[in-house]
Amino acid sequence: MTLASERSAGPPQASAAGALHEASSKSGEAKSVRAPHAITIAILAMGGEGGGVLADWLVDLAEHNGYFAQTTSVPGVAQRTGATVYYLEMFPEAATPAGSMPVMALSPVPGEVDVVLASELMEAGRALQRGLVSPARTTLIASTHRVYSMTERTAMGDGRVDADKLMAGAAAAAKKWIHADFAQVADQTGSLIAPALYGAMAASGSLPFSRAQFEDTITRGGVGVSASLKAFAAGFAAALAGQTSAVNTREVRAMPKAGARLTGLVESIRANFPPGNQGTLVAGITRTADYQDLAYAARYLDRLMPLVHALPKDGAAAHELMDETARHLALWMSYEDTVRVADLKTRRSRFGRVGDEVKLNKKQHLGINEFLHPRIEEIADTLPAAWGRWLLRSNWAQSLLKPLINKGRVVQTSSIRGYLLLYAIAALRPLRPKSLRFGIEQQRISDWLKNIVELAPTQPALALEVARTQRLVKGYGDTHARGWGNYQRIMAKLPQLQTMPQGAAQLQALSQAALADDGGQALDKLLAFV
Repeated sequence: MTLASERSAGPPQASAAGALHEASSKSGEAKSVRAPHAITIAILAMGGEGGGVLADWLVDLAEHNGYFAQTTSVPGVAQRTGATVYYLEMFPEAATPAGSMPVMALSPVPGEVDVVLASELMEAGRALQRGLVSPARTTLIASTHRVYSMTERTAMGDGRVDADKLMAGAAAAAKKWIHADFAQVADQTGSLIAPALYGAMAASGSLPFSRAQFEDTITRGGVGVSASLKAFAAGFAAALAGQTSAVNTREVRAMPKAGARLTGLVESIRANFPPGNQGTLVAGITRTADYQDLAYAARYLDRLMPLVHALPKDGAAAHELMDETARHLALWMSYEDTVRVADLKTRRSRFGRVGDEVKLNKKQHLGINEFLHPRIEEIADTLPAAWGRWLLRSNWAQSLLKPLINKGRVVQTSSIRGYLLLYAIAALRPLRPKSLRFGIEQQRISDWLKNIVELAPTQPALALEVARTQRLVKGYGDTHARGWGNYQRIMAKLPQLQTMPQGAAQLQALSQAALADDGGQALDKLLAFV
């Protein structure tokens, strides 16, 4: 445990944890009076966010304004499996007997923390899990943006933690809940998130210091003063707007904007589909048109029309089934092939996004290296259907190609040569409908939709789970092959599941088992009992 700032030891010490002292009453009876407590603060921050600077500012703030202060830190490990926890205690010098020093704790005690600062929403969740937030005592200040953990990123399905549940839990657990996207505040002011959170703490009123005293601490630091003060002010304002003890975390989603070329399809959605599903459908035609063309987006809507007429009478069930089917259909119709991957990697928006992430300036050159390792199957999938089938059957053709692709290669898309190579592959998009993979995927999609439509009127819950099985089929290469294999094994059980009272729940469990591990052991075990 690292001691970042601590006053030197002195004479016999007085406890800052709330020692009792005795005072005689007029009647001669002893009466216990609780001594002042230390102010306790926990900061949960990831590397590079300035958590250490924030802790140092708070120590400086305390020591320049009549308080003893101590901070310790417990470093987390890399890749978001844990953040560094900084713990601070402040104790008023005036409440300490002359010549004494308070004894301060080295780590937070559940239920005994006055202020918790979390640099990201998941870190607020970690604070709740550790019991650091108390409804009787704690002010919780958190940034609502997300930086996904490695477990969330590497999950075979959607491994993201529900942000709405985190927000609701924070609102219920804290005495005061202050939240805003302080990362966005920092970006807008050209600073780190630490000064924005520092401003939020000043606005919270949880510490006995004025705004000017907070700002003086930044000035005394002498590094990046102007940008930090700007971020501090913006964080202060954002916190004032975000102070609440309860929050409605569900956002009402407006219909997404579609380009002028999609106007006709948007009108078709308004005329033919339930109003509650139209936002999802507009997002679907936007994605499929971007993937291929307008005709492909129109085909997306045509495929959903049979489901409109087969929806169950229950309004909530009908809404969820149509929404999930529309969403997963758009994802499946925009499957990742070599053309799609090359297209996404050569878009101007991608270069701009990467440049923003690394904070590229005008004097710097951005270099992006892509590792490409196509398999024979992926090359065959990109070729016209007849050629692709021939390649998969021809041993001598495969033997000629394998030396060229076995080791893979690094392509620098930021170079002219590398960019043109991928651009040429992306330019094959008009030929995609004639490719081997396209025909295969369209047939698979049709079979999937047929099952949903047949089940929708009488077994909507099972139809919904069939719609959600699409999430098993994703990516490309080995990932896609493994997912498709699991999908086939599960769907082979569909006739049996239709006869079971808990068929929908069983199908959901099978899908979750397929996403549990790469090797399929969990799915194997569950299939043995179906």
